[in-house]
Amino acid sequence: MTMKKLAIIGGKGFEDPETFLEDYKKITTETPFGDNLSDFYTGRLAGKELVLLFRHGIKHDIPSFKINYQANIYALKQLGVTHIIATSLCGSLQEEVCPEEIVVIDQFIDQTKYMGLSFLDKIPEAELSHEPMIHPFSPELRDIIIESAVKKGITVHTKGTVVSVEGPRYTTRAESNMYRHWKADIVNMTSAPEAILTNEIGIQYSVVSLCTNYESWRTDIRPATTKEKNEVIASRRSTMTTLIKESVARF
Repeated sequence: MTMKKLAIIGGKGFEDPETFLEDYKKITTETPFGDNLSDFYTGRLAGKELVLLFRHGIKHDIPSFKINYQANIYALKQLGVTHIIATSLCGSLQEEVCPEEIVVIDQFIDQTKYMGLSFLDKIPEAELSHEPMIHPFSPELRDIIIESAVKKGITVHTKGTVVSVEGPRYTTRAESNMYRHWKADIVNMTSAPEAILTNEIGIQYSVVSLCTNYESWRTDIRPATTKEKNEVIASRRSTMTTLIKESVARF
């Protein structure tokens, strides 16, 4: 039986290794997919060995469209990771998904233009999976996260469809309304690329997404400022951290 090993991918607002790890150390990785700009750490949490990846770098100086997703996910595979819980931020496309609320995503629509979302150029096809992506986000991990939320009294949306865009710009009003017509719930920039690659290489992957604002489809309120979004992150950082830690403990 293959031993399970968990990684956490931390997004904006979750870039301090002491938040999640004890006895941690920074590590370097090399892959066939170019420079690995993101920062990797190993350590322990809840008695378990973990890998911690900050996708935007510990200084948050790597924008979403410059993340080397191939190198990140392949490095985690090399480190023996079998399961990943990731954090992300998102904008809401639906009235019922409010700022400060948490979504446990279950489906995605990929609107990125990044052309490197496969390992097939360097990894033999026989070593990769190209099965239908009926459940692109791990049902096993999603159940753990939802059960952890219930135990800790944290309200979450137990499902949601995310549209991932390349960034750095946000959606226009026309785009937001199109995505709403598609029945999508939220927008972010990282979940679809990571889900595509983890599914291809055989890693179970899930996302806990914090809503920071309504997208531009709303006409009755002004768009949220960067300052207001950062205030949401700060106000919910403790709750998100509690949910991740409890999920690791239950893993």
